[in-house]
Amino acid sequence: MAGSTFGKHFQITTWGESHGKGIGVVVDGCPAGLALCESDIQKFLDRRKPGKSRYSTPRKEADNVEILSGVFEGRTTGTPISLVVFNQDQRSRDYGDIATYYRPGHADLTFDGKYGFRDYRGGGRSSGRETIGRVAGGAIAIKILNQLGITFLTYARAIGPITIPLTANDMLNNIQSRKFSLQELQEHILSDPLYMPDSVSSEKAQKYLESCMEETDSAGGIVESIIAGVPVGIGEPVFDKLDANLAKAIFSIGAVKGFEIGSGFAAAAAKGSENNDSMHMEDGRLCFDTNHAGGILGGISNGAPIVFRAAFKPTPSIAATQQTINNAKESISISIHGRHDPIIVPRAVVVVECMAALTLMDLMMENQGAAMEHLRKMYS
Repeated sequence: MAGSTFGKHFQITTWGESHGKGIGVVVDGCPAGLALCESDIQKFLDRRKPGKSRYSTPRKEADNVEILSGVFEGRTTGTPISLVVFNQDQRSRDYGDIATYYRPGHADLTFDGKYGFRDYRGGGRSSGRETIGRVAGGAIAIKILNQLGITFLTYARAIGPITIPLTANDMLNNIQSRKFSLQELQEHILSDPLYMPDSVSSEKAQKYLESCMEETDSAGGIVESIIAGVPVGIGEPVFDKLDANLAKAIFSIGAVKGFEIGSGFAAAAAKGSENNDSMHMEDGRLCFDTNHAGGILGGISNGAPIVFRAAFKPTPSIAATQQTINNAKESISISIHGRHDPIIVPRAVVVVECMAALTLMDLMMENQGAAMEHLRKMYS
């Protein structure tokens, strides 16, 4: 299987299956000298692990990470960092009958069509559990980026039809006006069962999810991310555009069906005079009056906060009766049983954040050779 490696300079390769012995990642290109321990990574894995609320699968996994290589005496050595999380609560028997038919909304049919073989135990490599490796690698990228003054604020913007009333700009303005701090907002999001920044919206969304669960159905939603502190000049102008690479990274997450940056699809209905972000100088620094571009122009960061959204489809594994076909190409009715998330969005928030961090880290390292000035700073 090709396609398990992401990035060129800060590179991750994920491995493992949902019901295999473990899930892991190899991170290559991390600079030497970064203070790193398992707890730095564990706090991110804890955000995505199952069983944290009634709105996630009851599968009980500690998801404890182990560092196997690349760290000595608490610091990275510059060599590949290998990380592993061993699976503990597999119930492969729950998936035995799935071997005979194709689940609607899953990759069963396409895996069979491509390989002529599939690991039906929880979906194998197409399982959401594969994202453990992405989060573990992304946690390292985020630690580096935080030390460079770059911060992330990622949350559930919508659950089904319930959308938070605040825009990304509203939240940034509230932080700048010191209505609340970034840390306070992050803590509020992490304490919310749906990872929403607005308690009223979260309560409405929880009621909506309860009704979906009573109907043995599932829900989708939208994750929004704000990346602040990114300097001007990150990204390449043609095929490695920052927004293009972000789109690829986010679309590589299994359940994502839509991506937009800045005003996104709303820009198609705007006039140029409305969509262009006017600029002015304030206290010797460049300021944008609006941020319809989402912090990226010509594929390169412009210094404004990067704002993007990812749309997640409803969890395809539902107990409601569905129509499908079996291996004999016969039409059948099925009802999927086992332990499944009624919604993917809350656990996907950290996955989105980590994929964005990996993308940004990779392009920032690529940027080191973009100008003579950068080389002089490194080697003179």
